Amino acid sequence: MAKNLVIVESPAKAKTIGKFLGSNYKVKASVGHVRDLPKSKLGVDIENEFEPQYITIRGKGPTINEIKKEAKKSEKIFLATDPDREGEAISWHLANILKLDEKEACRIEFNEITKDAIKKAIKAPRQIDTDLVDAQQARRVLDRLVGYQISPLLWEKVRKGLSAGRVQSAVTKIICDREKEIEAFEPKEYWTLDITAAKEDGSSIEFKFHGDKDNKIEISSGQEADAIIAAIADGELNVSQVEKKDRKRKAMPAFTTSSLQQEASSRLNFSTKKTMMVAQQLYEGIDVKGEGNVGLVTYIRTDSTRISDEAVDKAKEYIIAELGDKYFKGFEKSKSKAKKVQDAHEAIRPTYIDKTPDSIKDSLSSDQYKLYKLIWERYTASLMKDCVYDSMSILAEAGGYSFKATGSKLKFDGFLKVYSFAKQEDTILPDVSVGEKLNIVETLPKQHFTQPPPRYSEASLVKTLEELGIGRPSTYAPTISTILARGYVEKQGGALKPSELGVLINEIMEKNFDYIVDVKFTADMESKLDLIEEGKLKWKSLITEFYGPLKVSIEKAEQTIEKISMDEETDEICDKCGANMLIKYGRFGRFLACKNYPECKSTKPLLNKTGIACPKCNEGDLVERRSKRGRFFYGCSRYPECDFVSWDKPTGEKCPECGEFLVEKYTKKETKIKCSNKECGYVKLDK
Repeated sequence: MAKNLVIVESPAKAKTIGKFLGSNYKVKASVGHVRDLPKSKLGVDIENEFEPQYITIRGKGPTINEIKKEAKKSEKIFLATDPDREGEAISWHLANILKLDEKEACRIEFNEITKDAIKKAIKAPRQIDTDLVDAQQARRVLDRLVGYQISPLLWEKVRKGLSAGRVQSAVTKIICDREKEIEAFEPKEYWTLDITAAKEDGSSIEFKFHGDKDNKIEISSGQEADAIIAAIADGELNVSQVEKKDRKRKAMPAFTTSSLQQEASSRLNFSTKKTMMVAQQLYEGIDVKGEGNVGLVTYIRTDSTRISDEAVDKAKEYIIAELGDKYFKGFEKSKSKAKKVQDAHEAIRPTYIDKTPDSIKDSLSSDQYKLYKLIWERYTASLMKDCVYDSMSILAEAGGYSFKATGSKLKFDGFLKVYSFAKQEDTILPDVSVGEKLNIVETLPKQHFTQPPPRYSEASLVKTLEELGIGRPSTYAPTISTILARGYVEKQGGALKPSELGVLINEIMEKNFDYIVDVKFTADMESKLDLIEEGKLKWKSLITEFYGPLKVSIEKAEQTIEKISMDEETDEICDKCGANMLIKYGRFGRFLACKNYPECKSTKPLLNKTGIACPKCNEGDLVERRSKRGRFFYGCSRYPECDFVSWDKPTGEKCPECGEFLVEKYTKKETKIKCSNKECGYVKLDK
């Protein structure tokens, strides 16, 4: 019979840990939180110092009973939930349910699920950190007070199903503010001038306009570009400067939660939610063939880039053995851009560096392999030497203007030896000498216009939230998921765009609860939660300070916010009674409903017509639809008679090369017009 009970959150984690501890230990999973605030009411006793009214989460009764049963048979109980505020709170709730002495050393924590880490943690249990618990309680109560007191107001004044949140409202405002910047943006004209010049031996060099002889300048009009071309009409460039030097490129530090989410979005096209889900699987344990469950990465919620000495030593052995000692550099502390870094955890890294992605590929799903490969390569590269380039720059002059060419060639691959996610293309320039004359072969002036700031992607939004100090590593993904699920923000390609509903709710929040959506206020609140965690501020004092202004704002808003109808009458006629139909908002977005409701309950989906004829049948209208996963696509209004579908929006134009329909392709920086026929490859550049 097991003498000791270890309680974790997930069955996968329990399975991984169980194989390390032997027959004297029983490992059980709480399957997340066991107690929480009730969903049906506020659950915070405002009259009694904001005391939370916790209840057992519905459906957790059998799990709790099983844990209690095992606890009675055990001599020692270890609470091994995740090493953060949320994990500490789960342990605290479990301790209360099991009636453990609050002074008992029952809490163990570890940054990685390995045999050494688990054994070490079991030998050093501690008391539950009530400051960490209080910080979590403070966040939970703050969010409950905002959500459960402002949301009903939105239900009453706008429509049911809406919500407001302390962090989600601030993030929605950030996205809405960016949209205002885009709408207010006025493009400015500028020109580039590229020159192809040739040496006597026929080798060519591509130059870019740099400026006059003394300064770097920009070309602001076609007339200026023409004047420069006229000034160099004699067709000769004189080489005035040649500079050759070694250029080093450092590897990026190992991942934090934020940088992992950003890189997984950029490199793998993962959403923040998907990144954290897959990373959690890698952390809790994967069934590796021949070994059983293995925790493959360290704890995934961290804002530290620190690496333990033990991990560095193991990496050193691996890198020197596999690649040679000329590749190993070691750990260098990086400067964090974040205002405050919690250094309780290490960076995200593989627990066993010798378990290379390809060596365990057969045990991983496609998504697990991709993310593990990203983590493994980033970590290994971070401990390797800089790559070195032979770089060369040439400055040449003509007609009082200067032109510059740059090139480089990889001299030592360094960390690029393992980091496959970095694109490298050598640009090799021919040798030239100062005073050498080059013949101008071609001049290529090109008009451009400045572009508005891009809409946020999930990656750039996470980066912004981190820089502003809004939220913490554990909150980025759920916050973004929430505003998407509520319909306040929509994805257009990979970009986040506020919906009509999101703009409306943001306007209400800005007008009536301006401090809630203020990014500085939200960031300051995060700092105060940190002070609670450090034992420097009482959590109920923070709630008291916050609630006074909130109560006043709610009372005022109840009187001043006018009821808003988002129903919009259309020319669409109801099939049942002949009345006009209204555009209404539901849980799953906009739909059409009969104006005579409730007498007539006819509804139909709202087809967002693009004004473009279906490329396949040419009879129906092309309409925008949404998949079950929330992704937009385009189809024929005559479906199912016509089954045309496209993820990309057709333009209504035909490809001049193959005759297939053209589509809009969204990238991070621009929208391109491309042929829908992948074999054609036509791209319309001047969009």
